[in-house]
Amino acid sequence: MNSMSNDLFPISPRANDLCAQVKAFMKEHVVPNDVLFHKQVEQGPNPWTAPPILEDLKSKARAAGLWNLFLPDAEHGAGLTNLEYAPMAEEMGRYPWAPEVFNCNAPDTGNMEVLHRYGTPQQKASWLTPLLAGEIRSCFAMTEPAVASSDATNIETRIRRDGDHYVIDGRKWWTTGAMNPRCRIAVLMGKSDPGAALHLQQSMILVPMDTPGVRVLRPLRTLGFDEPAHGHAEVLFDGVRVPATNMLLGEGRGFEIAQGRLGPGRIHHCMRLIGLAERALEAMCARAKARVAFGKPLSDQGVVRQQIALSRTEIDQARLLVMKAAHMMDLHGNKAARTDIAMIKVVAPRMAQAVIDRAIQVHGGGGLCDGFFLGYAFTAAAVSATVSSWAMRSRRRAFCYLQMAPTKCISRRSPSSSCAAVTESPSRRRSTPQPSRRRAPCHRALPVRAPKIAA
Repeated sequence: MNSMSNDLFPISPRANDLCAQVKAFMKEHVVPNDVLFHKQVEQGPNPWTAPPILEDLKSKARAAGLWNLFLPDAEHGAGLTNLEYAPMAEEMGRYPWAPEVFNCNAPDTGNMEVLHRYGTPQQKASWLTPLLAGEIRSCFAMTEPAVASSDATNIETRIRRDGDHYVIDGRKWWTTGAMNPRCRIAVLMGKSDPGAALHLQQSMILVPMDTPGVRVLRPLRTLGFDEPAHGHAEVLFDGVRVPATNMLLGEGRGFEIAQGRLGPGRIHHCMRLIGLAERALEAMCARAKARVAFGKPLSDQGVVRQQIALSRTEIDQARLLVMKAAHMMDLHGNKAARTDIAMIKVVAPRMAQAVIDRAIQVHGGGGLCDGFFLGYAFTAAAVSATVSSWAMRSRRRAFCYLQMAPTKCISRRSPSSSCAAVTESPSRRRSTPQPSRRRAPCHRALPVRAPKIAA
């Protein structure tokens, strides 16, 4: 984290010390072993088996006390706030495989937070304890190939009660972590009561991966990359029977759990992307100094300088927005910070994609090959940007309220369709506001005058 962010969002001396230790550990152990990590992955039985160097570094990080830093609980984690952990997530994010060294990798972090916050003592003993120890891995099964899962109310996977068990039927994909051979447990979101209120139909339940009926159908590569060492998969749940005690929090509480899970996770995710963008900017600067074109170094070319300056500006802007969101969450909770959380999920991936793309351009042909990390980094940012666009569409109404206050958005159909603006000034307030006959999306609801064109 740069000094400007530290001045605006001061953190405790203990958190500063831990961040310095993470940074030193990365420099001493992770960076020198990056090439070895990928070499061992290539030589392994599959891309998702943890290479020996990863297990070795995990032991060193745990011995150094740099373990489970993401968990705010002081007994099982480091007891840090979202704001305090954010700069550590940035440092880890510089190398996509590094978070697992500290047992701070997704989706395990989110699943551990769910178990810690909502799990029963039995569920914690069975799954949280080995996850905290780094002995097993987990996956999160929510997205489905048959429906637009950015609107989670569309989810069709059924969770039916049958005596002392639940029976699960459905197909999931982009199930992160499912390809890892040590993945032992899935946190699954499905529909337990289709007749309930819209956001009370869904539940979350724990599904051991060795349960009969659970089938990993195929790995899903992201733009050609396997994403070691966790991977994504398409998974079929065919008549999967689990004990009723595997239900998390209770039937119909799926959305409640999801919101609790997603808030901190978005801070971690966005800060890791910022770390990756910082590394890309550093590579861009080094390349610009080392290469000569048209009689002078690239670093002296005006267009390259402009791209470097723009990248520096965008990274700092994104970081400040994420730190603000983390601070709001710590002060007022996830619900009060929901707009800030939604914005960072849009801003950070788009920023990272733009910065990494510029770095690729400066590297020329080298930026497109696997001799540099930029190809995979761009893929990670592009996938995140795609996911963020889903989030932006699903939150259009919330952004409309934010930008048009004290204007109201009123829709004849559904909140997510479109709306007309009715200003609530005293002189124009009506007892029954009437929507405009010509309907327009929220972002076009305000009138725009056409410019006058001179004859």
